[in-house]
Amino acid sequence: MSANNFAPSRRHLLKSASAAAALPFIATLGALHSREAQAAGNTLLIDSPYGPIAPVKDLVTGLPLLQLPAGFSYKSYGWSGDLMSNGKPTPRAHDGMAVVQSRRVGRSTELVLIRNHEVSTGSDASFFGAPAVYDAGMSGSSYFNGGTTNLIFRDGNWIRTDANLGGTRTNCAGGPTPWGTWLSCEEVSSDSVSTQGKKHGYVFECAADPSKTSPQPIVGMGRFGHEAVAIDPATGIAYQTEDLSGKSGFYRYIPNVTVGALGSLAQGGRLQMAKVKGQNNVNIAPAQLEQSYELEWVDIADPDQNRGTAVGLDGVSITNCAGPFVQGWNQGGLRMNRGEGIWYHAGKMYVMDTSGGNVGRGAIWELDLAAQTLVCIYASASELVGDAGDNLTVSPRGGIVICEDGGGATDSFGFGSRLMGLTPEGDTFIFVKNNVNLTAAQLSTAGKLSSLAGDRRGSEFCGACFDPTGRFLFVNIQTPGITLAITGPWANGSL
Repeated sequence: MSANNFAPSRRHLLKSASAAAALPFIATLGALHSREAQAAGNTLLIDSPYGPIAPVKDLVTGLPLLQLPAGFSYKSYGWSGDLMSNGKPTPRAHDGMAVVQSRRVGRSTELVLIRNHEVSTGSDASFFGAPAVYDAGMSGSSYFNGGTTNLIFRDGNWIRTDANLGGTRTNCAGGPTPWGTWLSCEEVSSDSVSTQGKKHGYVFECAADPSKTSPQPIVGMGRFGHEAVAIDPATGIAYQTEDLSGKSGFYRYIPNVTVGALGSLAQGGRLQMAKVKGQNNVNIAPAQLEQSYELEWVDIADPDQNRGTAVGLDGVSITNCAGPFVQGWNQGGLRMNRGEGIWYHAGKMYVMDTSGGNVGRGAIWELDLAAQTLVCIYASASELVGDAGDNLTVSPRGGIVICEDGGGATDSFGFGSRLMGLTPEGDTFIFVKNNVNLTAAQLSTAGKLSSLAGDRRGSEFCGACFDPTGRFLFVNIQTPGITLAITGPWANGSL
């Protein structure tokens, strides 16, 4: 469909009928701004169905790390510097994460989560004791210190952290597989080579049992500034986002082995980049609610190609692009501003463009996998409505949670990054707010590194994911590096 086609869907009709009655917990001027933004084809900030938020103390440390609605509680774990099962300190920069396995241990239910660490380089030659190390070489005088760790959560309590993958770089997001593993993505936009002759910018598969993780990249999935990946369980096709401002493609990897298992993606496949059907080199970034496109796909012959200049069929040249993007753009492929989170739910993929939308504050696309049509279901008009959404997830109940990465918004609850809920009508509400502003004395009393002290309220939320029952929402705060398990009366709202 053309960029100017807007379908009068149920979501749009419900928005029109309810906008006047929806009163957010913000000042009158802010409410007016939001209603005007919605009328211009943008998302509206509304009152949370869970009620207003306020500081709540962590059940583990007693510190007020989050603002939450009444009835919700949380437990923190795996802080940067906490000792893992191997005696090494937990790496910093917690990022993408998912529950990859739920298993019975006696009469208990035990969950395995795998968590990324968005670290580029550092001095740790042990790679935090990870059993799988991809690149033991160096960049200058520093080692590649990104990687993943496994977290064990049993019957509502944190149990332990195990090192998994090391020797990787800038492990930003990724995604779970239907067969119980984690795909960790390197967000690297460079052709640089380490002292071992290895490049970065790949996808790695991490197992629930760290001893089974392969340190080898899945080269066929491409080398570029990966952000996230999600797999269609019906076909085995992996959809991938790219985070490179203004030159981000949207990709899919069709594996040769469609019945997935640990290692199956590495057995080869075909990489493709999305294109708007019947149109060349469309920029889908300036999105409005209900805007839609029909997709087709072009093949990427060399997923490992070096960077270069992309020359579109419309004659537009874009310099310093990833090799796969060059090939796709040369064939008329589409682009977004910054592809970030992606999540599968009920036959749909939900894709975040962090700086998409009319004002560049974020947009979410819903991809119908059967029809291969994209529809914009969220377009922020301001930091108040949604501040550069990054990772996202969908609850077992179908509710969408957005992790903000805009540096912190100021609303009636004060300053801080937020977890936003998205309603079926395309509106947002404030669900959680980052409240981490701690002194060295507070941290020392709680048994944490005093060096983590400071006002961290602007640090991003990332790695949001639910357990299979929907009872717990797990999420990270990247700095100072904390993982949280949130629970409460989910039935009171849409999440």
